[in-house]
Amino acid sequence: MFCVVRPAKLFSVGKSILSALIFASTVIAWEAGASAAPSPVMSTGSITSQPIGHYDFCQRRPDECSIHPSDLRPVKITQKTWDEIVEVNASVNKWVKPISDFDHYGVVQYWNYPDDGMGNCEHYALEKRRELMEKGISLANLLITVVRLPNGEGHAVVTVRTDRGDFILDNLSDQVKSWTQTPYHFLKRQAINDTGRWVDIIQKPMVVASAMN
Repeated sequence: MFCVVRPAKLFSVGKSILSALIFASTVIAWEAGASAAPSPVMSTGSITSQPIGHYDFCQRRPDECSIHPSDLRPVKITQKTWDEIVEVNASVNKWVKPISDFDHYGVVQYWNYPDDGMGNCEHYALEKRRELMEKGISLANLLITVVRLPNGEGHAVVTVRTDRGDFILDNLSDQVKSWTQTPYHFLKRQAINDTGRWVDIIQKPMVVASAMN
């Protein structure tokens, strides 16, 4: 997978207000429960292959890839939790400087934490996952996910499983969106019960307009 390294288009004003408005619209959209809307929760299939970059990462850090969360319930979203998710997404997007693995390490794929302040999409994803885990969100709800952009480029994001649906943390946007409101084709993600395993994502439903726009 050739990871996207373009910098995010960051919001410059009103982040706290925007977060509150999006949180409110998320609650309204969930409670409305319109039957015509696509599912806010991803459907996953069978166990599939690890991305090669994640496999290599696991060889270097086996402790990271042998975690079996006991509580598999989606995280309950409150305004505080939502604000933390939005803030981590935006702050990591801001301080990590985009660079390709080849320019950074001299190889095509090298998943790692951006401890030197640089990285590509997998580095952003790993850091967001680490920071939100440290805030108390279970790794069952912080899943690195492989997608394809409309132009065919490979990309990695974090899926956050919540009681309001699955949301995407992306280095290409500061806005935390429902997975159904992205233009991506979803391929695979980490299993919720084993950080070293990956599962297929069943065909994404057609994107429709919603309160999240």
